[in-house]
Amino acid sequence: MGVKSNLPEVRAYRRNVFAGDEGRVKEQKDLGKLTARERLTALFDEASFVEMNALNEKSGVVTGFGTIDGRAVYAFAQDLTVALGAVGDAQAKKVAKIVDMAKSCGAPVIGIYDTAGAKLEEGALALDAYARIGAALASASGVVPTIAMVMGHCGGIAAACAQMQDFVIMSKAGELFVNGAQVVGAKSLDEIAGADAAMKGGACHLKAESDEEALGLARKLVSLLPDNNMEVALNETADDVNRELYAYNEIEELADVRALAIELLDADSAMELAADFAPEMVTVLGSIGGRTVGIIGTQPSVNDGRLTKDGCRKAARFARFLDSFSIPMVTLAASAGMTTEEKNQGALAAAGAQLMFALADASNARVSIVCGQAIGMGYAALASRAAADVVYAWPGSMISPLTAAANVAILDGDKLDGAKDPMAKRAELENELKAASAIASANAGLVDDVIEPAATRQMIAAALNMLESKRVLKPAKKQGNLPL
Repeated sequence: MGVKSNLPEVRAYRRNVFAGDEGRVKEQKDLGKLTARERLTALFDEASFVEMNALNEKSGVVTGFGTIDGRAVYAFAQDLTVALGAVGDAQAKKVAKIVDMAKSCGAPVIGIYDTAGAKLEEGALALDAYARIGAALASASGVVPTIAMVMGHCGGIAAACAQMQDFVIMSKAGELFVNGAQVVGAKSLDEIAGADAAMKGGACHLKAESDEEALGLARKLVSLLPDNNMEVALNETADDVNRELYAYNEIEELADVRALAIELLDADSAMELAADFAPEMVTVLGSIGGRTVGIIGTQPSVNDGRLTKDGCRKAARFARFLDSFSIPMVTLAASAGMTTEEKNQGALAAAGAQLMFALADASNARVSIVCGQAIGMGYAALASRAAADVVYAWPGSMISPLTAAANVAILDGDKLDGAKDPMAKRAELENELKAASAIASANAGLVDDVIEPAATRQMIAAALNMLESKRVLKPAKKQGNLPL
């Protein structure tokens, strides 16, 4: 018996493995979902995906590598048509192997989650399998970018594994949870674990209506990420790096930091992350002049951009990701300081510490624009010399321990006494403070220049060009203790 005589048997076995369980495949189709191999085919460039360990038919996972826009990417996709994608020893071996290959070769890794849970017949070995997958993902963290795609059930320990990855994308069929609906007393799993619920809880960065849309988001996200922590993310763009934002010279106050962030970035490059979680803090990934940057901005239209527990956590995690891969960071500060609505002051202090630590500890290129009020922690964490290499301010912006209203009330109360129109006098004093603050901050060396808002994009681009060769020599230590 040789090659020719055995080839038909191998081909037949491969066809059988690739076909999967007919009933399970139909169930996927009836739900509007793609199968694991169809998802990988759609994710990668045409005919580029190469499957690894393809004949390991009972693992419940498909692994391999291919290209996305010509760049190498590794991936694993749990296969619900094989033993319900249950996680056991064989699956862990395949997933850990592909993640380790991605780390060794310096390429991003994408995990597609769709599993009924642990392989119960393996008992404690199934728990060990989850732990080995988590360990592989932890080892790759900060070395190569990782993306989790939740496109079906992702419960228990699997949910934790997905959360260990840098970004989480969920399709409409995705369900991310630790405990089931009955355990927590919910009417349905979608109520507590669907994409909308996960986004609002901060567990999802991007959501899609279908498998195809989710896979398209993953492809775009990969295009904005470097291959690994030693590479730079660059893309071609036709957008003029010196494009001016004339409309912002005509406003009195910034109303929407999200719109500003998108206009600062190259056309069609912006991807807002976790949009429905802590809307007072906006995080956007995109590019300026083809160079990938991350933008963190406080939203003045939501409670004056005040910092909250969730907002600080959202921004701090994004900042740590950007720093891990030396992606430049731009902060847009328009904040009245810490929220006054949080009753647990210790928790609020810890959240502020997380944000302040993350930005102060970062060694990537950092540019800050004070485009409104930068009050208290809003300045210290987002726009201070500790948080940025270059700081610009817009005319009329204000850097202060207190808001203009509080300053006038505390420091200029005597000027209001006896005024014919106290309200008009208060407004006059507040405007005088705002008018003087940006220039006074420049005189004090707190900001590098007071710039015209129209020139913001080109000023950021120039600063990033200057900071391109930035190198920071830190004291020898294993790591800092982030106040989690």
